[in-house]
Amino acid sequence: MTATVDPLIPAVRPTRLDRWRARVRTSPVLRRRIDVLAPVAVTLLAAVLRFVNLGHPHALVFDETYYVKDAWSQWVLGYPASWPDDADAKFITGQTDIFSAAGSFVVHPPLGKWIIGFFMWLFGPDSSFGWRFGAALFGTATVLVVYLLAKRLTRSTTFATVAGFLMAIDGLAIVLSRVSLLDIFLTFFSVLAFLFLVIDREKHLARLAERLAGVDSAPDWGPLLWGRPWLFAAGAAAGAATAVKWSGLYVLAAIGIYAVVSDALARRRAGVRFWPQDAIRQAAASFVLLVPVAFVVYLSSWTGWLVTANGYDRQSSPNPFVALWKYHEAIYAFHVGLTTPHSYASPAWQWPFLIRPTSMYWHQDAYGKEGCLWQSNCVQAISSIPNPLIWWGGIVAAVFLLIAFVLRRDARHAIVLTGIAATYLPWLLFPERTIFQFYTIAILPFTVLALTFALREIAGYRSRDTRRRLAGQRTVWVFLIAVTVLSAFWYPVWVAMKVPYAFWLVHNWIPSWI
Repeated sequence: MTATVDPLIPAVRPTRLDRWRARVRTSPVLRRRIDVLAPVAVTLLAAVLRFVNLGHPHALVFDETYYVKDAWSQWVLGYPASWPDDADAKFITGQTDIFSAAGSFVVHPPLGKWIIGFFMWLFGPDSSFGWRFGAALFGTATVLVVYLLAKRLTRSTTFATVAGFLMAIDGLAIVLSRVSLLDIFLTFFSVLAFLFLVIDREKHLARLAERLAGVDSAPDWGPLLWGRPWLFAAGAAAGAATAVKWSGLYVLAAIGIYAVVSDALARRRAGVRFWPQDAIRQAAASFVLLVPVAFVVYLSSWTGWLVTANGYDRQSSPNPFVALWKYHEAIYAFHVGLTTPHSYASPAWQWPFLIRPTSMYWHQDAYGKEGCLWQSNCVQAISSIPNPLIWWGGIVAAVFLLIAFVLRRDARHAIVLTGIAATYLPWLLFPERTIFQFYTIAILPFTVLALTFALREIAGYRSRDTRRRLAGQRTVWVFLIAVTVLSAFWYPVWVAMKVPYAFWLVHNWIPSWI
């Protein structure tokens, strides 16, 4: 009988990624360096793409005409004031004190405008770099938070870096970080709230398991746990999101529902006999930890309006809180009744298909060749279109994640799907309302996370066949290279670089994009 001898060289060598991971796992020093350098690298990349030439164009772009001027008058007076009809042209030339003392009807809470106003005060109100600095800073920070959330969910530095990289180079994320609108602040606080929720879930379930570990038989009731600082932090972050835009309320509600449902399921798995009733007890405690702090953060953002006398509707009641309630009734009536036609309006059902992105800036020169290569017809554009491959890939990945969750019941998938649901589904309830494609910036971090999970599935886990992993990892590399090339191709029309008209035209793949 011939003995079987193992070959000295395996028939299929481990992939480069596998060999690199093995090297990292065996070197604590290298692992620590990579764990530090990876988030720093993606955050620096995001900063470069967002801050370079941030002050261009020196104009009030799209809804900057509202938010920048409101932010400055709010910073000076404590509340947004009225401006003359021709204020835009004067404002960009340095006439930034031409607002009146009369309050202006503003339909979003104050926090985002406080952030914008602070950096206008810091850099000067007539500086377009200054009035966009807050958006660029929070947009860059959002990339870091996406990385940290992906790291918590995947436990992989590699794929956390992929998530951060995709968020860093996506066009929608870049554009909304380079114009002074409110949506990037909403996105930052929403993703931060979900990061805190994930940390709370890890620590809460560990404490629950520890408290139940010493019980010999199935207990009737589980412990009532109050020490949940990360759930408190999630409430504060969701409150801040709501203080930027009311759609942050959906994030707060989604976090509360997830916390209650996940805790109920954990108690059932632990064998608690009366787990539904036990979950209700814990839900009451979770409500107390989550909602009041959100309300306090939200109400605090209105301090300037409350302590001054001339804000819009401020004198509608001697009691400032009654007056504030009446103001909120007016804001609600405005939002639910907003059906004004707009050439770039896009109902929520269109968003997954990317039918109508928003043109935020357009300028055309027809007088010379400078900066336009061989053409004399030059354009500058800011289009809030995402990288199409990231966006459509993320939509497909979200569908995959939903199917995977049904089959596997993975709590990590539930977190991502909850984020998508909270930032997208409510908009479907308002099919007639005037809304825009760029609102999807709040959805983007979660579709990027879904795409990251899908790419990880394609790359293959360590338990998979080596040939299968090699093919999968090559596919992921091809996808990432294609995404990078597309972002380089689109970058000029995300940041208003001067380009030939023909170059801009080839970016309009679908007629509705023009």
